[in-house]
Amino acid sequence: MAPRNRRIGSVKNELLHKSREGALAAVQIFNNPNITFKAESYVVLMNIAWTYMLHAHYRGQGIEYRYFSMAGSRRRFDKTKHGAHKYWELERCLNEDQCPIDKNAANNLRFLIGLRHEIEHQMTSRIDDLLSARFQACCLNYNEYIKKLFGDSHGIEKHLSFSLQFSTISMDQKDMLAEHPELPANIQSYIKDFDERLTDAEFSNPQYAYRILFVPKTANSKGQADRVIEFVKSDSPLADSINKEYAVIKETERTKYLPKQIVELIKQDGYSAFKMHHHTQLWQAHDAKNSSKGYGTMVAGKYWHWYSKWLDIVRKHCAENIGLYS
Repeated sequence: MAPRNRRIGSVKNELLHKSREGALAAVQIFNNPNITFKAESYVVLMNIAWTYMLHAHYRGQGIEYRYFSMAGSRRRFDKTKHGAHKYWELERCLNEDQCPIDKNAANNLRFLIGLRHEIEHQMTSRIDDLLSARFQACCLNYNEYIKKLFGDSHGIEKHLSFSLQFSTISMDQKDMLAEHPELPANIQSYIKDFDERLTDAEFSNPQYAYRILFVPKTANSKGQADRVIEFVKSDSPLADSINKEYAVIKETERTKYLPKQIVELIKQDGYSAFKMHHHTQLWQAHDAKNSSKGYGTMVAGKYWHWYSKWLDIVRKHCAENIGLYS
């Protein structure tokens, strides 16, 4: 093997090693009952793990993942004040045209990147359980991609097992899904804004947030597998019976508005001259019914409903054109 290829392979392997260690450390810390600084540690370490994994991928593909500018025909690499190269952060890795990560897994990572920005300079509370579905999705996505890009031998599932608990999952815990007033306002606002930018399909995708319903199960006879968690197909008879016999705690639906409700709310804001045709002209100008923009959704196959995200756009438009609608 040529020296250059050996050097590329050596750096790639080192990056992969650090990536796997970062992911394992993130999960082990999150599962440690003696640690309360879970979510913050998990988000930072998984951010590093994904960054190193993508650096290893780009290294192997010959894609330059250091920042540089062109000086004529030569590259001039950006460096820190102490002379080290500046490498791409995770968000820049995801923005690369040749990034191998699909949109839904990338949505999950972009959520965690933004969450890290919100929590890195302040203490938070009770977001571990509230956001565990997104943390779980991040783990599964990571394991899927490290095996997909570098081979099954790099998977980390064999190093981890399910966590045991001293407490059961009580019905009282459902309150955390709907009411969490002690959460910092900036975190609540960030979660709401990010989710409303997604389409319904993106929001429900398990690569964005992995949600599981747990129900108690008693073995019917001796010799059956004694597993705490058992996965069943959604269209199986067992899944159908679960849906009928157990009350499922559903996540809070995003608020939806009919067009006439949007107009009424805007009028209540003091813009009495705002009419339905103004609203129609506005959404047409924004191509707002394009599902990829996440402004609303079709209900029952024929009724379009708008999300709060669109209501904010309408309010901003009216505030900027107050003379037309007051």
